[in-house]
Order: sequence, then structure tokens, then C-alpha cells
Amino acid sequence: MAGKYQAYPEYKDSGVEWLGEIPVHWKSMRLKNVADLKGEKVEPNTDYKYVGMENIESGNGKYLLKDDQKPEGLSTSFLKGDVLFGKLRPYLAKSWLSEFSGICSSEFLILRSKKVCPKFLNYYTLTDEFINQVDSSTYGSKMPRASWDFIGLMGVPVPTEIESETVANFLDHETAKIDTLIEKQQQLIKLLKEKRQAVISHAVTKGLNPSAPMRDSGVEWLGEVPEHWEVKRIGLLFSESSARASSDIELEYQVLSVSIHHGISDKELNEKELDRKVTRSEDKSLYKVVHTNDLAYNMMRAWQGGFGASKLSGLVSPAYVVCKPKTAINSSYFELALRTSNAVTELKRYSRGITDFRLRLYWEEFKNICVPVPEIDEVDDVLEEIGLINSKYDHLALMADSQIKLLKERRTALISAAVTGKIDVRNWQAPQQKQNKREAAA
Repeated sequence: MAGKYQAYPEYKDSGVEWLGEIPVHWKSMRLKNVADLKGEKVEPNTDYKYVGMENIESGNGKYLLKDDQKPEGLSTSFLKGDVLFGKLRPYLAKSWLSEFSGICSSEFLILRSKKVCPKFLNYYTLTDEFINQVDSSTYGSKMPRASWDFIGLMGVPVPTEIESETVANFLDHETAKIDTLIEKQQQLIKLLKEKRQAVISHAVTKGLNPSAPMRDSGVEWLGEVPEHWEVKRIGLLFSESSARASSDIELEYQVLSVSIHHGISDKELNEKELDRKVTRSEDKSLYKVVHTNDLAYNMMRAWQGGFGASKLSGLVSPAYVVCKPKTAINSSYFELALRTSNAVTELKRYSRGITDFRLRLYWEEFKNICVPVPEIDEVDDVLEEIGLINSKYDHLALMADSQIKLLKERRTALISAAVTGKIDVRNWQAPQQKQNKREAAA
């Protein structure tokens, strides 16, 4: 923060090792003396607005509206202006200054400030210094929690209440500007993703030659295709394979998974990476065998684009359908064609089930879907071009991600510097206030 902001004229030791020095006129107090622990346990009640841990965004204290949320078990009451700090997995930095009164998950500590502006307290509980100390105190390995007994004894830098309001208002203004920049980068990533998909979809359904004469494919989801392309049913291009692992070699194959975002994996996934709907069995003889260039899909997620062309021999869940190619065409082309938005709509139409999460696409229906079939050489050209497209968009997305990371780091550093007194913002005024003073002096 050096350069843009000035430090306070004089500092003193806070008496807290991890907090370091604070401005000489600030106090260092225990959190339990700065804020009271509030909140009464109440029975589930849908008459009050409920806030769960999932409602609070990590690291920035923003409230995220979720639909159809209902309290489970005992909840905790809170008032507008209270600070809700998530004691479960505190490294997530979920702290929120409540904008309304309601009930919340019992995994929140309800802090009611009595020495500083509530916004100042909320910002302080989002600093790396505070979060790291709280996280170091947790108990429980799978569901680590922090206790008020420890948190209440933590040091808090305490300016005057008026000064704490100035610091909070400064941070409101400055973090809002940073958040706007972050949002623009996130929007850019979204647009890049949409543009990438549009370019790929056009390449796999219309080809690379914009001057090629077109004809009606006779298939609604495809529309027009290049005149020299064929349109065939899946059943003429692939056959279903239900072969299970049986030989010693097959039983040593890796267990692969199909993602709606990345296709089929090229390495064995651990339990966390596996599709949450797929349970791994120790008995590998239950798995289906896939080989290079086989097309596999998850019956329950086909309508979401859950297709993949295998790049190696491996094993997949019995819940997947394995399609063996009847031609020498690279199956990666059909994977990309079947993951276009129009194709996904067609796949959903052929899927069977009462509700979306129960939809399944069986081979008997899948084999009747029609797809475009370019010549082999043209397929290779399309895939090569798509490789270049992906490299280009990956680079642009990586740059945007890097900007977001830097902006978030700046946001965190600015909050920490302001609430621990490393920068002096006492004379800061909002732009509108400055403008009003200039007009009054004129």
C-alpha cells in the first residue's frame, strides 16, 4: 500500500504478535470486549428469512440469494447490523454484515459490535491475519470448526468509533471499485466461453470453408450443412459395447470419468474428482472397458453434454454407455458435435425420465440420433483448427483469471492495511463530499 496512501505519524506495539504495531491512539482489545456474542437458538421457522453458510460468498462478505432455502434443525436469530462469522471451515472467510433481521445456520457466530462501527468489525473479520489465526485454532478434521472461547480472546485494533466509520466508508468505496473490475473480468471470461463454444459449434456443424455450398440436412437441430457432408444415424457409425473388465491387463486399467465440461478423463481420478453420482467399486470386473477412440457417455448426464472420446484404454462406470466406432473417423469430432447447445437439446428430447435429474439416454434411443459426417481429412482439419481455437481462448481466459487474482489480492491487502492502521485514511472523503465542498467554496 506504500506510495498511494500515507502511514499514521506514530505507532505503538499492539501487544499481539501477529497483529504487530497499531496507531498510537488506537487501542488493542480482546474481541469479546469489542463485540458481544448474540443470537438465541430457535426452532425452524419459515416466517423469518434464513441465511445459510452457502449464502455468504467467501472472502468478500457478500450475501448471495438462494431460492427455496429452509432451515434444518435449530437456527440462530440475528438482527440487522450484526456480523455473522462462519465458524465452520473458517479458512473460507465467510463473514457478513447483516442487512436484515432473521435466522441463520448455527454454524455462524453472531457478533454485535459495541466499540467500533459494525462495518469495521466485519472488514476486520475478513482479513488474512484474523482468518489465519482462527483457522489455526480449529478442531475436527473433516468438519473443522473454531470456538468462541478462542475467537473471543483474539486481539482487535480499536480506533475511535468515528474513525472506524471513516475506515469502513473508505473500504466500501475502494472495494466497490475493485469489485467492479473483478466483475468485468468475470464477464469477459463468460463472454470468451460463449464465443469459444459458438466458434466450435460452427466448425463442427458448418465446416471451415465459409464459401462451401450448403444444403438442408433434413435434421432440425442441424439445419444446413455443407453440401458434400453426409448425415447419418449414430447406429451406423457406432455399436454399443457392454464388455466388462476380465483379463489381467483390463483389470489393471485406470478408472476414468466423463465430465460435461472436459469430456473423458485421460488419467484415473481420485474420490473427490469423480462424478458425485458415481460410486467407485473395489471390484473392477464390474466396470466397462473403453479403448482409444471409443465414445462414452453418462446416461444420466448426456442431456447436459456428458460425452467423451477416450484417448486411452481404461474402465468406466457401468452407468456409462460405451460406443465402439465402425469407421476410422476420430470420435473426438462426434464428442464436440454432440456437446453443442442444439445437440444437447436433441439429446434431452430422446432421454427418458419424469424430471430432469432422472433423465436417462439409453443406447436404443441414442443410436437413432442423426449427426453430420464430414470426410475423414476434413474432420482432422476441423479438429486441428479447434485445437488452435482452444489455445487462443485458454490464453485469454488465463490472462483474465490472472487479473482477477491480482485484484482480489489487492482487495485483501487494502482491507488489512486499513483496519490494522497501516494506512491513514482519516482525511478521506467520498468523491461526492469533495465535490460538494468545492462547490461551497466557489
